[in-house]
Amino acid sequence: MIDASNCWVTPGIIEAHCHIGIIEEKKGFEGDDCNETYEPVTPYLRAIDGINVMDPAFHNALSAGITGVMVGPGSSNVVGGQFIFIKTHGRDIDNMVVLEPAAMKVAFGENIKTNYDQKNKLPSTRMSVAALLREELFNAKKYYEDKKNSIKNNDKFDEEFKKECWLPVINKKIPLKAHVHRTDDILTAIRIAKEFDLNLTLDHCTEGHLISDEILKSGFPAIVGPSMAIRNKIETQNADFKTSGILHKAGVKVAITTDHPVTRIQDLPICAGFAAKEGLGIEEALKAITINAAEICNVSHRIGSIEEGKDADIAIFDGNPMEVFTKTLYTIIDGEIVYILFKQ
Repeated sequence: MIDASNCWVTPGIIEAHCHIGIIEEKKGFEGDDCNETYEPVTPYLRAIDGINVMDPAFHNALSAGITGVMVGPGSSNVVGGQFIFIKTHGRDIDNMVVLEPAAMKVAFGENIKTNYDQKNKLPSTRMSVAALLREELFNAKKYYEDKKNSIKNNDKFDEEFKKECWLPVINKKIPLKAHVHRTDDILTAIRIAKEFDLNLTLDHCTEGHLISDEILKSGFPAIVGPSMAIRNKIETQNADFKTSGILHKAGVKVAITTDHPVTRIQDLPICAGFAAKEGLGIEEALKAITINAAEICNVSHRIGSIEEGKDADIAIFDGNPMEVFTKTLYTIIDGEIVYILFKQ
């Protein structure tokens, strides 16, 4: 029994986009497995093979009531590889998995241009980024149709390792997870997803507040942030905590991200608090780091709310978790207490 009198009891908090364990804290190059920077299209990479759950950031997550995280490759490539959704407690990642694969990472804009221009190779423009993605999706869709027809006709079919990873994307079991900041990149991601009839999440969506009506029409959700990070790139000049509120009021489903380690993962509730202050409101901000995040990540059947039949991922705070003075008292995953604040 836990006496939670005068406490806030919430679903376990969810980080919908981060690089915890795949960019380890304090490890430098040796602990950075976020980007394979020598090949622009690498859909066959799996985040599960690059995450070190001994990264101390996992403890930081637990200390903030964060029980579930969407983790995967970074944004240096047109296609970075497969994301995974895991719990934040454990030593064997295979036992922490909620959904794998959970999404296919694609990216647009400045990061790719910078990486490959420095190597004097394609892609170095937004046009070539889009063209390479279209070519990959075109070939993936053909592979999907060829395999489906071969199975239907009972014909022999030679599976290809570098194409099989696209099947859950093409059949819409998992979304493209698009790194997009500027309005033009957001609209290009939407355009390509519509062309190939795919599901999509708009990750970062930094200038989403400037085209909220267009995003609403697309039907795709937004994962906004890291709004607390420095505006150190051209494409993040319009970063603002007001983005989430404007998108929500337009009718777009919104989650909030730290993009850890860009902003520390334990600051996710505080980022939600700033978004609440700047127009999202307290209730919607809490949804943005619980049930909305779970729905966008396709794991709401297990987590994101406190309901009978779900995983019993629960956080208990001595106040509103989105306020800076609030302490996490307990973090519970799968009904097990995995973090307790020992008061002095």
